[in-house]
Amino acid sequence: MSSQPSRAVSPRSSLARLRSSSRPSTRQATLFALTPLALCLAHAAMAQQTGAPAADPAAAATSATAPQLQEVRINASSEKDMGFAPVEAQTAGKAPMRRLETPQSISVVTREQMESRQIANVQQALQTVAGVSPVNFGRRGFDDINIRGFRSTESILVDGLVQSPGMWAKLQPYGYERFEVLKGSASVLYGQVQPGGIVNAVSKRPKKDAINEVGVEVGSFGQRTLQADVNKPLSESGKTALRINAQVSESDDPTQFVYRKDRWFAPSLSIDLGAQTDLVLFATYSRSEWMRQQGISPYGTVLPNRNGTLPVTMFTGDPAFGVYDVESTTVGYALEHKMSDAMTLRQNVRYETEKGTGNFVSNQALQANQRLQNRQASRQYMDYDLLATDTSLLSRFEALGVKHQLVTGLDVRSGHSLLASRTCRIGALDLFAPVYGMQATCPEALTADAPGKLTVAGLYAQDQIKFGQGWTALVGLRRDWSTNDTNNRVANTQTRQKDNATTLSAGLVYEFKPGWAAYGSYGESFLPTSGLNFAGATFVPETGKQWEAGVKYESPNGQITGALAVFDLVRENLTTTDPVNTGFSVQTGEQRARGLEVELGADLKNGWKLTSAYTYTQTKVTRDSNVAIVGLPLNLTPRHTLTAWATYKLPQFQRVTLGLGGRYVSEQIGSYPFTLPSYFVADASISYVGESYRVTAGVKNLFNKAYYDGAINANVVSPALPRSFNLGVTYFF
Repeated sequence: MSSQPSRAVSPRSSLARLRSSSRPSTRQATLFALTPLALCLAHAAMAQQTGAPAADPAAAATSATAPQLQEVRINASSEKDMGFAPVEAQTAGKAPMRRLETPQSISVVTREQMESRQIANVQQALQTVAGVSPVNFGRRGFDDINIRGFRSTESILVDGLVQSPGMWAKLQPYGYERFEVLKGSASVLYGQVQPGGIVNAVSKRPKKDAINEVGVEVGSFGQRTLQADVNKPLSESGKTALRINAQVSESDDPTQFVYRKDRWFAPSLSIDLGAQTDLVLFATYSRSEWMRQQGISPYGTVLPNRNGTLPVTMFTGDPAFGVYDVESTTVGYALEHKMSDAMTLRQNVRYETEKGTGNFVSNQALQANQRLQNRQASRQYMDYDLLATDTSLLSRFEALGVKHQLVTGLDVRSGHSLLASRTCRIGALDLFAPVYGMQATCPEALTADAPGKLTVAGLYAQDQIKFGQGWTALVGLRRDWSTNDTNNRVANTQTRQKDNATTLSAGLVYEFKPGWAAYGSYGESFLPTSGLNFAGATFVPETGKQWEAGVKYESPNGQITGALAVFDLVRENLTTTDPVNTGFSVQTGEQRARGLEVELGADLKNGWKLTSAYTYTQTKVTRDSNVAIVGLPLNLTPRHTLTAWATYKLPQFQRVTLGLGGRYVSEQIGSYPFTLPSYFVADASISYVGESYRVTAGVKNLFNKAYYDGAINANVVSPALPRSFNLGVTYFF
């Protein structure tokens, strides 16, 4: 596995200079110019004017009995966010669909699950999802996710919209109702995504009922968190409402010098534009500062070192070199207008920025004496923005005895990116007698400075077709166009890369008896690849193709859900090292993942709730310019994973709930010179719910297992966290 791209930034004065020269200052003015919000609002206003007066009680009664928009609302928050056995998800169809009728694996992690497990990041939230390997490249400050053997870190969506490629700072799980994981190739609805699958984070949005809570959490390694969730209806109907989520947190780390501070604020406002129209305005602001920790040498940890064993709490960077300091903002809206009982126009718009600085020291090869660790220091300058829009029409109709739920749409993205950097020299670290505060030597000129502009447009259509007795088909088609302009100011070259692609998906589900369904599906994905080969030609997009089949179950009362899936996923057109021309790449790589996944969820009336998963994954490098790795498994892909989490409400003490679970991960073998050993980790919790408060205490890694849950490259392994305790108190008012 090649070294993962590092994310960081540099001094703000230099950043301002870089930003001003890399993008026009007036681009934010296009936020509303590119979207038909005014047209939709006018349509809503005309509908209100032509309808009965609001004061007419007969009209009010008619409105009260009319079909409600929650049926299709993308950001609705309801009982779907509770329990351990959700029966519905929206990511596979950009509209609510029964998981039983979806011919593709889709998993849901609800807010109730997250709260019962006291999860602190996306990686922890997805530990109970089959097919997801939330690997760690150290606690470097980003959400690293692998799905079905392939990296999916850049395919974490928020409310169905792709984020900027620079938005690698951690999501705050407290701000989301649930996470939905759609596994396998999913470009038909979402465009440029990685082949393993996508994670869709569904945000908390205003509700009709008042919500007021404030919480405090403290825990091991200096964890301190203060958070609040306040929802206030502003009208009698509750359709106009304000919701504010906020969180402030600080924590240290078992590794010396490592810490993190987060400030996060997310207001949203729903506006009553009549019975047929929903509009939610939202914004977020976050500021994070942290010292990056990305691991330690494998020699002295998972491999022998002639000088002895290394303490896993050792910091191999240098605290004097600096930290990360990243600020991000988003602003946007979600609009739905019901044009008729069978047709709804929807539009999601988000404008986001991320900027800041980052400084980190990374490990290079260990010297022959296995004592001196060669290192490299980097200063980076980050500045990203992205305007993303998705406009779709959801239609429900029946023709010739066949029922259709058709979604057609256009999504457009336009953004600027800058990740400039200076590569600096810093002395080797004596791993057995470390000395910090070494002076780094950085060049005056930027080592990398290539601002880019990306414009993407995609037309898509997907139809859910119900016919016969228990048959459901899902068929989709998409056409994408993208243009990526890059200005390499170091090499003084400008390049324009234009790509287009057509992707399709098709699946069939048969509910052969009530609650039991069998399915099969095929899906495709594509992802443009930047860069030029030795001949100066641009690379074609990387593609993914997946075949999947399985069986799903849903009990008549919805208390138990289950799924079994087998899949065959191929990733093609990977760039690999050019064996003839040093410093260049060729597009000859291919990788394959095959596997089996089993999931079970239960919300039983006897007080038990359960979520569990088993995954068997077999991966292989099938083509590569490096023939030595052909036939080897992909790095960081365990063959077996087994996970479970259960809660039990004590019958004698209904206010007390116990939680217990664990996960087993088999050894991870690849092209690295080491193997990550298998491990089993157990977690536990206990909670008490009072009249207006909840107290939850938990312990993660109950038996204090020492293990490694990732490796950023052949020079670095990532020690996992030891046993940690957490105590949280939430007050409701």
